[in-house]
Amino acid sequence: MNGTFGPAHLERTLQSEISFSGVGLHSGAMVQMRLVPAPAGSGIVFRRTDLDNFEIPATGRNVAKVSYATSLMRQSVLIQTTEHLLSALIGVGVDNVIVEVDNLEVPILDGSALPYVQAFESTGLRIQRRRREYLKILKDVEVRDGSKFIGVYPGTGYTIDYSIDFPEPIGCANFRGDLATGDYARHIAPARTFGFVEDEAMLRNMGLIRGASDACAIILSRKGVQNGPLRFEDEFVRHKVLDLIGDLALAGRRIQGRVVAERAGHAMHTALVQKLMRDRGAWELAHGYDLHPEPRHHEASLMHLSPAHA
Repeated sequence: MNGTFGPAHLERTLQSEISFSGVGLHSGAMVQMRLVPAPAGSGIVFRRTDLDNFEIPATGRNVAKVSYATSLMRQSVLIQTTEHLLSALIGVGVDNVIVEVDNLEVPILDGSALPYVQAFESTGLRIQRRRREYLKILKDVEVRDGSKFIGVYPGTGYTIDYSIDFPEPIGCANFRGDLATGDYARHIAPARTFGFVEDEAMLRNMGLIRGASDACAIILSRKGVQNGPLRFEDEFVRHKVLDLIGDLALAGRRIQGRVVAERAGHAMHTALVQKLMRDRGAWELAHGYDLHPEPRHHEASLMHLSPAHA
């Protein structure tokens, strides 16, 4: 196992509990959610408090049917739209947490991961006395569907290269970044989900986006953005990166390697996780990133760290 075993590579949990409330994007249901610190080695576990505290670990084996959001299911118990919260947890380095929800969907909040990151910054993270394990990619693993594509390859850090091609006014865009450099909070977390008004009737007829509003999504018509301004000129592709990070969190650990995606989405993201998990020769567990620079100062400032037994 390569890498440095210093504090940057120890597991973390929340310093204290954090509560959120809001509407589910697709269900339209009001949800109360509480994030609870968890012991080292626990991972991320969802708990349905309305169903006798039934637990669903956030792992690839519990992925439910994926279309417009990433949902988890265990023994017919469902938790929907997990990707933004999972993205925030992986993005800032929270390894262990219990996510208590009293309904079937995680609240959408403002459609990004920013409210989570801000809450983590306010509360702080706690170092735990266990070395963090990374999923070190050893060989190429790819998923293709016509012109859509996603693959993961050996590499240092956790680099992502994502390309999108949507109808106007979005068009084509590309984002390249490295999660290991600490850019998540500033460059990815604020990017919001988005949708076209022309698709609204179809999606509602499918039982989706019942909780959608211009407060939790970028609304587009063929003429342009209806509820601007955008937070980034390329906010759309940055949100796809946000989704990808959340979906790949279902591998159970942060990846050490390079991810390339072209016109992919939740279904392909999670298909890659499942294919990767089935191919035990494609990865190994490692402690720390190899030959990679230390996180930038603005990531360190996110974490008011204090040692703790776990």
